Amino acid sequence: MKVLVTGGSGFVGSHLVDELVKANHEVIVFDEKPSNFLTDGSVFIEGNITDQDTVFSAAEGCDFIYHFAAIADIEKATAEPIITFQINVMGTLNILEAARLHKVGRVIFASSIYVYSKQGAFYRTSKKTCEQLIEDYHSQFGLNYTILRFGSLYGPRADETNAVFQMIKQALETNTISYRGTGDEIREYIHVSDGAAAAIEMLKSEFENQIIHLTGNERITTRNMMDMIAEILGTDVNINVNTGGMVGHYIQTPYSYMPKLGRKIIRESYIDIGLGILNLIEHQHQKNDAE
Repeated sequence: MKVLVTGGSGFVGSHLVDELVKANHEVIVFDEKPSNFLTDGSVFIEGNITDQDTVFSAAEGCDFIYHFAAIADIEKATAEPIITFQINVMGTLNILEAARLHKVGRVIFASSIYVYSKQGAFYRTSKKTCEQLIEDYHSQFGLNYTILRFGSLYGPRADETNAVFQMIKQALETNTISYRGTGDEIREYIHVSDGAAAAIEMLKSEFENQIIHLTGNERITTRNMMDMIAEILGTDVNINVNTGGMVGHYIQTPYSYMPKLGRKIIRESYIDIGLGILNLIEHQHQKNDAE
């Protein structure tokens, strides 16, 4: 099948592209920046999802669209609401319209568990708006969809906006982890490889017009995560919490009362969080050595 992946050069998108190529799909990577991970079986189109003509052209002939391009950093979204809505909402509208006009089989959308939260500010609101647009396109035009509400992802290829990446980078470079929250925050971390593998499973017809929650199997506090990183490194890492106010993030649960429920999917096999952290530390060591 021919599959378009918006945001395919990014953290989650690039892993998704890898999985699609392995499954012998014809993959189009659509992003503002070239991918550092492009392999045989995928082609790159440079473009912005707010550019309607480029989006329409990229979507032509596609069987599925994975729409993963967005402003996903909560703090950036909070500071820049206009840009956030231009990219997240209007960009999604362009994707939906392109899918409708080209009769794409289904749009698979990367949302967030923050849609259930009172936290997340404009990021949360933009994702909720996108979900409603997707459901409206389904009811009005019959466009099929799958909404993926991701939890806290971590793993190779993350950048400075990813909390676990920040922790490991600080520990390796300064032997210190400084965290602005209390350390009591609870997350269900999911390794990006597991997230990408689960996203591929969404191509099955049983997930058509479904809302799916993709989170990890293990609940862990951020303090325990920092302690685990220090223990795996085997050094006396200094851990400092409450170094500054956390903006827009939930503490123990993203959930507040909402009328629209989703299904939570847990893979039978998954990357254990300790092994996942070890893999990420090794990856960051290699990256530091290369630099």
